[in-house]
Order: sequence, then structure tokens, then C-alpha cells
Amino acid sequence: MNVSPHPVAPDPSWRSARPADEPSLGALNASVAVRAGGSWPRRLLGFLGPGYMVAVGYMDPGNWATDIAGGAQFGYTLLAVILISNLMAVVLQALSARLGIATGRDLAQACRDAYPRPVGFALWLACEAAIIACDLAEVIGTAIALKLLFGLPLWLGAVITALDVLVVLLLLRRGFRALEAFVIGLLTVIFVCFAVQIALAAPPVAAVLGGFMPSREIVTNPAALYIAIGIIGATVMPHNLYLHSSIVQTRAYPRDLAGKREALRFAVADSTIALTLALFVNAAILILAASVFHASGRTDVEEIEQAYELLSPLLGVGLASTLFAVALLASGLNSTVTATLAGQIVMEGFLRLRLPNWARRLITRGIAIVPVVVVAVLYGDAGTAKLLVLSQVVLSMQLPFAVIPLVSFVSDRAKMGALVVPGWLKWLAWAIAGIIVVLNLKLLVDMLTGV
Repeated sequence: MNVSPHPVAPDPSWRSARPADEPSLGALNASVAVRAGGSWPRRLLGFLGPGYMVAVGYMDPGNWATDIAGGAQFGYTLLAVILISNLMAVVLQALSARLGIATGRDLAQACRDAYPRPVGFALWLACEAAIIACDLAEVIGTAIALKLLFGLPLWLGAVITALDVLVVLLLLRRGFRALEAFVIGLLTVIFVCFAVQIALAAPPVAAVLGGFMPSREIVTNPAALYIAIGIIGATVMPHNLYLHSSIVQTRAYPRDLAGKREALRFAVADSTIALTLALFVNAAILILAASVFHASGRTDVEEIEQAYELLSPLLGVGLASTLFAVALLASGLNSTVTATLAGQIVMEGFLRLRLPNWARRLITRGIAIVPVVVVAVLYGDAGTAKLLVLSQVVLSMQLPFAVIPLVSFVSDRAKMGALVVPGWLKWLAWAIAGIIVVLNLKLLVDMLTGV
């Protein structure tokens, strides 16, 4: 069985060829064995994992701020945005997996090999900005969870988050499967916490279902649009596209056409199942805010801490707030794993610069910690809440710089060969890219004109 992670031959369709000794994620590439035969469910088990690591980014602390604000202010209206953005995510993550499996390149390597050096450098800067914004949300979310559960001040909680590098290093030493098991375990905690809270809140089913139908208010109301863009930025995350195109290659599937086709089917099934879980969690946060805060007239709730303080009194169950904080801590811890890997993939892919995991993690985490500590000291909890929502809008503004190259690559038969996307998927992908660009331009105009 041929499971070599290296390209079989130089490909003239790429501007520059990758050295044969440069597989994505190095030694982790093709490190996880998969079944060559057996039933479909048993073979799927070997491929399950990368989708859940990607799903982490779709329910990180940044989602909480935007979903809570959206539910409290506009009730169930923005559920349609969560649904649409999740469907967009399913498509884009499937394209990301396709690129990695078909070309043996992750998205960062593909950008470097396809574009002139200045363009590649600009895309790297945009992606680093997105990773820092994501890390910013993780720092704030984890610091808030530590404050709620243990009474630590925000600035101290932010500093403590630097220690998460030890968790990542320990897991990586045990192999990629250990990393995936850690992620799936924490995702299970988050899912259970919100399932219990939704059961306690008992939202009206008709109102919830109605919220999944798009409303004109989402576009015509600048406040709703701002939060909607934040939800898109928190749901469809730029660094996840780089991450997924790499980690699907950790499976030791045959690198021939038949092996790639099978790997692609399982990878898409894996990510679709995992993103369905993410849809439940994101929708649950907004539904909880709508049914508890909006229904009680507390449309002013925008901060995670406000939600924590009000959940138990409004629901009449003391456990509700604790479950909320536990889920937030699990979310923040989980996000550290994927942010570390994404940072490594982006730096190695664009720059061919390899740093130890601990060094890479401390650099990005240090950049994120400083503004959080400064804002927490100068402006308190309200300042960090605004910083959290802003970080998600920044993420959304970076999306086109990842989505457009991805769609361009998977639509190019010369680069993708037999695994090029079919025509209908190509146009759907470009439509998604167009929606993202238009919404971001409208948001930018509204912000500049003060609408």
C-alpha cells in the first residue's frame, strides 16, 4: 500500500514545486492508520477526528459573545444566520479537505506554491491577524471562565492561559489520536452542558423554528448586521480552512486516486457530522439568550459574565450558571489545541519556517495576552466584552483572504486533477465567497460612515 505523504512528481500547474521532504505537519503526516477493508462505519471510525478538531473553532468563546448578544437583542431572529453560516462552513471545510487530499498540500503551502512571493506574504499576514484575533477570543473566554469558577481577576486568568502550551505539548507527544481524543472529550462536555440548559429553559418550539427563517431585519438593521457578521466570523473561521487541509493528511490512506477518493468521502462525512454538533451548540447559546434574556426584557445583555449572573436567577436553577461556566472553560481549553496547530501550519506553509510548538504557541499567545491584560486593567469587564465581539468581526474581515484562494484552487482542474470540484459545487462555492465579500464591504461602509 502506498501511503507516502510526498508528491509523486513535480506539478507544472503550480508556480513553484514543493520539496519532497516537506509534507504538511511533518512527521504527523500519514501517522494515523486506517482500515483498508471492512464495513463503511468501521472504516469511517479511522477517519473520525479532524472534523471535530475543526468544529472546535466553530464553538469557541468568540461565538459565545456574538450569540449571547444576538439572542438577547433580537430574540430568535439571528438563528437563520447561524444556520446559513454553518451550511457555508460545511461546504468550505469540505473544499479544504478536498484540497489537502487531492494535492498533498495544505492551503498555506498551496498559496505559497501558486502565488508570487509578495502576494503569499500578504496572505500570510492576513492569516496571522485572524489567528491572533482567534487567540484573543480564547484568552478572554478562558480568563472569564476562570473568574466565574474560581474568582480569579481577568488579568490573572489571561496570564494563566499561557500555560496551556504544556497541555498541547503533552498531547502531541502521545500522538495525534491523543490530541483528537482530548478535543472530542471536551466537546462532549460542552454538548452535555448546553443540552441540560436548553432542557431547563424550555424555549417555545414554534418561535425557535421560525428563527431559522431569514428575516430582512438582519440586513436592514445595522446593529443586527454587525452581530450577524460577527456570527459569520465566529462560525466560518479563516484559520480552520488552513487547519483542515493539513490534518486530513494525518490519515495513512493510499496516495493513489482510489485512495484519495475514499479518503475524501470519509473526511467530508467526518466534518459534516462534527459541524452538525457545532450547529447545535451555537444555536443553543443563542436560544438560551433569547428564551431567558430577551423574553425577560433583558435585551441589554451582551457580556458572558452578565449571562452567567442572570441565568440561575431567571431560570430558578442554581446549576444553570455553573454549567454555563464549565462549558465556557472547556471551550477555551479546546480552542488552544487547534490554534496551536493552525499557527504551526500557517507559518511552515507560507514561510517554510519551523518553530518548536512551545515557541510558536508562546508567541501567538503573548501577542493576544497583552491587549487583554491592558483592556482588563483600564476598562474592566465591559472593555473585554467589546474586545471579544470586535475580535470576531476582525475574523470575518479576514475570511475572503482564505476563501477566495481556496475556491480558486479546488476549481482548477490542472491543480486538482480528477478531484476538481463539479460545476455546481464550484458555483456554489463562488456564491458563498461573494456573500462573504459583500457582507464585509457593507459592514466596513457602515463602520466608516457611522451608520
